[in-house]
Amino acid sequence: MADTRPSPAQPGFADLGVPTALVAALAAEGVAAPFPIQAATLPDALAGRDVLGRGRTGSGKTYAFLIPVLARLAASGRERAPGRPRALILAPTRELATQIHEAAAPLATALGLRTTTIFGGVRPGPQVSALKAGVDLLVACPGRLADHIATRHARLDRVEVSVLDEADHMADLGFLPAVRRLLDDVPPKGQKLLFSATLDNGIDVLVRRYLTDPVTHSVDSARSPVSAMTHHVLHVDRPNRLPVLVDLASAPGRSLVFTRTRRGATRLARQLNAAGVRAVELHGDLGQNARTRNLTAFADGSAPTLVATDIAARGIHVDDVTLVIHADPPVEHKAYLHRSGRTARAGASGTVVTLMTDEQVDDVRALTRKAGITPTTTKAGPGHPLLAQLAPGDRILTDTTDRPSATPPRKRAPKARAPKAETSQPRKPAAQSASAQSRSTQPRTGQSRSTQSGGRPVSGTPRSGASGGGDQGRRRAPRRDRGQGQPGQ
Repeated sequence: MADTRPSPAQPGFADLGVPTALVAALAAEGVAAPFPIQAATLPDALAGRDVLGRGRTGSGKTYAFLIPVLARLAASGRERAPGRPRALILAPTRELATQIHEAAAPLATALGLRTTTIFGGVRPGPQVSALKAGVDLLVACPGRLADHIATRHARLDRVEVSVLDEADHMADLGFLPAVRRLLDDVPPKGQKLLFSATLDNGIDVLVRRYLTDPVTHSVDSARSPVSAMTHHVLHVDRPNRLPVLVDLASAPGRSLVFTRTRRGATRLARQLNAAGVRAVELHGDLGQNARTRNLTAFADGSAPTLVATDIAARGIHVDDVTLVIHADPPVEHKAYLHRSGRTARAGASGTVVTLMTDEQVDDVRALTRKAGITPTTTKAGPGHPLLAQLAPGDRILTDTTDRPSATPPRKRAPKARAPKAETSQPRKPAAQSASAQSRSTQPRTGQSRSTQSGGRPVSGTPRSGASGGGDQGRRRAPRRDRGQGQPGQ
């Protein structure tokens, strides 16, 4: 998670009190100078104070809490204990937890510390093994960590410092009750660091309950404009929506396209691929392996377009995302800001484009007004000159027979059927009942039977009532074909 840092006129990490070994590890990762949120919070956090940090998405909050956490663990020198981490970072999504861990791992290794992640969607066995081996820093999502605590594979009684990242997003997802239960298990005298873009939705309650005399630092809040980010609204006719998306997404560089629903993300990813744009999807219906694979393809450039729901609007950091496209405008202005924050990160520049149809005009105007954004609105269609300005460069469209396809929906594997044992006896007709089989061995006398030797009904017997061999008057329900599934499967 290397950053290309500007040359700021402010103190370096060593001047802020960061240990020498940690400064060298940061430099090896390309992090040479602190960003404003880091410069503001590090002195107090390194001194052991409880800190409340507010900053917009992409302002550099991750290193603002990782540095003091790792520095404190290295300084205390306490030994690891099975299932009892020494530091805890709570994150709302598995993608964010993974990226925090990836940022922490090289720094922790340089200090001789051990880290691991805990989140749902994967088998718990490896997580249990990692906890038993002992960890210094645990990065976790609340739900799965609560499961491990309930099964006594984890305890939080030795946690020295706790961090709550993206606290407002935790509230949006309904995680605050679980977060409170976890923080209740942490020793009350431990250091607490809380980072959030806003303080609404009950975050202020967490601050009052768990932080002791906190120092508040607010840098680059969620409403702060980003000078390197330009905002455009393209007013398009609905039939032109996909051609305009293809034009923008086929330009060089990484593009992140947001949809409102998971089904919409899957459908749009397939449409882009069919048009020659190499695209993958990211949403909650995908399994963890598929999510990791698609995010890796986007990060390494093999699929330069990622179509995602709001799951990617928080914490997913991929370098050099030059274009964010709101294919479906979000409902909330906060969602707009967090989506847009995937570009123009760490001092880089970026462009944000919102597609707006006739019926969305009023909603988009209200959305941008609440977000504090004054976009440039243009009536546009395929081939409009503005598209080449927003996404410059020659368009790259691949042959549809040689493209990475969008992830197919998960299907349940059919149940394996055990082969029937073969016998020397001839197989009875399926329609013949057990009672008919027993009677077929008895000699036929007179016309008392409803069938003759050929199985045809005798005169006077209704054909519709004879099913053969004594099942007179009963009709079998038609069998459902084995290959036919239930609707929606």
